[in-house]
Amino acid sequence: MSKSSPATAVHTEQPGPRDLHEEMLVPDVTAAHLADDLLQVDEKRAEALRHDMAANVQAGWNPATAEEKALSTRLNWKLDLMILPIVSLGYMFNQLDRANLGNAQTSGFSADLGIPSSAVNTASSLFFATYVPFQPVAAAFGRRVGAPLFLGITLFTWGVLTISHAFVKNDAQLIAVRLLMGLAECGFYPTVLAYLSEFYPRYNCSLRYAVFYGASSVAGAFGGLIAFGMQYLFILEGCIPIVLGLLCPFWLATNVRSAWYLAAEQRAFAEKRMVVDSAANIETRRVTRRDFYEALTDWRVWAIMLSNTLASISSQGFTVFFPVVVKGLGYTQGTTANLMTVPPYIAGALGVWLFAWSSDRRKERTFHLLAGMSIVILGLILTIVIPLDNVGGRYAGLMVLMFGTFIHSPIAVAWLAGNIPSPGKRSVAIGISGCANLAGIIGSELFQAHYGPGYLYPLRVTTGLMSVGWAGFAAVSITLRLVNRWRAQKLRDMTAAEIEEENRNEVRLGDKKWTFAYGL
Repeated sequence: MSKSSPATAVHTEQPGPRDLHEEMLVPDVTAAHLADDLLQVDEKRAEALRHDMAANVQAGWNPATAEEKALSTRLNWKLDLMILPIVSLGYMFNQLDRANLGNAQTSGFSADLGIPSSAVNTASSLFFATYVPFQPVAAAFGRRVGAPLFLGITLFTWGVLTISHAFVKNDAQLIAVRLLMGLAECGFYPTVLAYLSEFYPRYNCSLRYAVFYGASSVAGAFGGLIAFGMQYLFILEGCIPIVLGLLCPFWLATNVRSAWYLAAEQRAFAEKRMVVDSAANIETRRVTRRDFYEALTDWRVWAIMLSNTLASISSQGFTVFFPVVVKGLGYTQGTTANLMTVPPYIAGALGVWLFAWSSDRRKERTFHLLAGMSIVILGLILTIVIPLDNVGGRYAGLMVLMFGTFIHSPIAVAWLAGNIPSPGKRSVAIGISGCANLAGIIGSELFQAHYGPGYLYPLRVTTGLMSVGWAGFAAVSITLRLVNRWRAQKLRDMTAAEIEEENRNEVRLGDKKWTFAYGL
C-alpha cells in the first residue's frame, strides 16, 4: 500500500471560531485518493480479507500505534464535548414533547380542556401519522442541506409548536398541533444519527448513539419532576428547543473538515480515520437515486426496522403512558405518580449507556441487543405475574423493565449504520429504520385507561410482540453470518487480482461487495 504525506492547513491570518469553517485543508493526497489507495490489494491483503471474512470480522478503522490510539481518544473526547451536549439536550426535549401529554394527563389535562381521556390517546397516535412516513425524506433532505442548518430549523419549529400546546382549547386544536409536531420533529432523530456516523468510526458509534438516545430516559425522569402545572410545562419545554435551534447552525460543523473546534492536524487525522473506516470519500452530501434504490431494496433495512418496531413498544409507546401505569399502583396524586417514574428512568439511562459501552468495546452487536431485550421481557413478565396489591414487587418489575427498555435501539442503529459504508444510503436507511416509531401508535392504542389499574392486557401484548422482535433480530444475525460464510468461500476461490477488481468495479456497491464482511 502506498504511503501519503500528511495534510497541511492553509490560511492567511489567525482565524476566529467561525472563520475556521472557511479554512481550506489542502492534503497532498485527497480523501478520494486515500480511499482509492486503500483498495490496492496484494496477495497478503487478499489473504487477510479471506481470513477476516471467514472469521466474520468487520475491521473498519483501528489505531495502528499507541500514539494513534491516544490521538483518537483525545479527538473523541473533543467531539463528544462539542457535539453530544447540544444534540442530546435537543433529543431530551424531543422526548419531553412526546411524553408531555402523559405527564399532563396525570394532572387532569383532559378534564381541564373538557375532552375525553381517549382524545389524548388519539392525539398521541396521530402525531406518528406525520412523524413516521416523512422520516426517510427528511433524513435525505437533512443530509442535502447540511445537519447544522436542518437541525436548527427543526428545533426552532417544534419549540414554537410545543409552546402552542398551552393555548389549546379543544381536541381538534390538540390533534392539529400534534400533527404539525410530528412533521416538525420527524427529521431530527435520523439526521443526528447519520451526522454522528460521519464523525466517529463504526465501533465508536454505539456509545455515542446511546448517550444521545439515553436522553429519552433522562427526559422521562425530568418530565416527571417538572410536571406541575400543564401550561407552564408546555411553555418551559418549548423555550429551550428554540434557543438550541438558534445555536445549532453556528456551533455544529458540517463535517470533520469544517470543525472549527479542531486543530488542523486533528481535522486531517479525523478525516483520515473516517475514510479508512468506510473505505470511501466522505465529502459528498448528495443522496442519489441509487442510494434510495439500494436502501429501499435492502432486506436488512426492512427486517431491522420491523424487528425494531416490535421491540420499541416499551420505549416509544409504553413510556408515554408510564406515569399513568405507575399511578395504577396506588399513587393517587398525579404529582406523586410522576415523581415515582424518576428512578426507573434513571435505571433506563444507566442500562443503555452500560450496554452500548460494552458493545463498542467488544465490537459486538447481536448478543448485547438480544440481552437487552431479554431484560425487558423479564421485567414485563415480573410486572404481569406479581399481584397488583404487591406494590413494591410490581414497582421492582417496572425497574427491571425500564433498565432494559432503551438498550436495543441505539445498538440496532449502530449495527445497521456500521454495515452500510455509503453515507447516502446510510442516511436513507436510518430514516427508514426510524419508522420503528410506529411502535408509538401501537403503544398509544394499547395502554388505554379502561385497562387500568393493572394494565395486564397491554403488558401481555407487549411481551408477545417483544418476543417476536427478539426472534427477528436473531434471524437477521444468523442470516448475515451465513452470508459472510458464503462470501468467505467465494474469496477463497478468487485471486488477488480478482479481489482488487471486485473492490474497484461498481457492479456491486458498499456492503453488497463480496469483500465486505457484515459486523455481527
